Amino acid sequence: MSFRDKLLALAIVIVWGVNFVVIKVGLQGMPPLLLAGLRFAFVVFPAIFFVKRPHLPFKWLLLYGLTISFGQFAFLFWALKLGMAAGLASLILQVQAFITVFLGALLLKEKIKVHNLISIAIAALGIYLLATTQAQSAASLSWFTLVLIIGAASSWAFGNITNKVIMAKHTVPTMSLVVWSALVPTCAFAITSLVFEGSDVIVQSLVQIKWHNVLALAYLSYLATIVGYGGWSYLLSRYETSLVAPLSLLVPVFGLLSAMLLLNEHLTLQQVCGVVVVAIGLIFNVFGSRWFAARASVNTAAPTGK
Repeated sequence: MSFRDKLLALAIVIVWGVNFVVIKVGLQGMPPLLLAGLRFAFVVFPAIFFVKRPHLPFKWLLLYGLTISFGQFAFLFWALKLGMAAGLASLILQVQAFITVFLGALLLKEKIKVHNLISIAIAALGIYLLATTQAQSAASLSWFTLVLIIGAASSWAFGNITNKVIMAKHTVPTMSLVVWSALVPTCAFAITSLVFEGSDVIVQSLVQIKWHNVLALAYLSYLATIVGYGGWSYLLSRYETSLVAPLSLLVPVFGLLSAMLLLNEHLTLQQVCGVVVVAIGLIFNVFGSRWFAARASVNTAAPTGK
């Protein structure tokens, strides 16, 4: 990966890390499906009048929009609205890296290496520690919110694979894909918000919207979505999913730090252990191949005795 692309990846993970705190702030006084729908509506308008439609079948726009946008954020916003801590959400969501690797092997015939399997086992242990904590604190985690976050991670992973297929078969500008695919979650969230949250709640939320809601929507729409996913799509188009997806391990670092500083979220001892174990799994997923390669080279270079 070039130095420029590494800087782009770093900027994206910083924006996405703080993103979880911003969502928490935006959800104050606004239902989750409505907030998510407005997020993507601002991505679409007015950009859609200035960005050309991507030349690819509608089914790919639909699949991309339903997975990486609608599915991921419907689950994520719901979990955060139910009280899940922003810092923990930023960490657990990164299991998308492992799910993406599995889906890449299953659907794209990419190879799963030994270090991928080891890192998945390590991260699974960390998630178990997080899920079984008994403390009812600001950073508490229930089995239901855990399932929601895993659902969000799975949707993100399917979106990664969809993006990889799109970029392999079609020449699509990343901004065009991000803007036009946002029509799908905009419509999907409008319908689900009307059905599940109700017209009265929608009208009341819009009439009584506060400045913190507006600023949160601006951040979520333009920085986290247009800049973040535009750059992420660009990286996936240039590099293998097994290299790009694990870069998101830095997201929970900034997510946990920003949640601690801005939301005063604190972890219990068991949760700290779980965070460390998951982080070790994520790090090993990125650097494990180098470790195995170094060991193999040492063994090959070692003289054999007679």
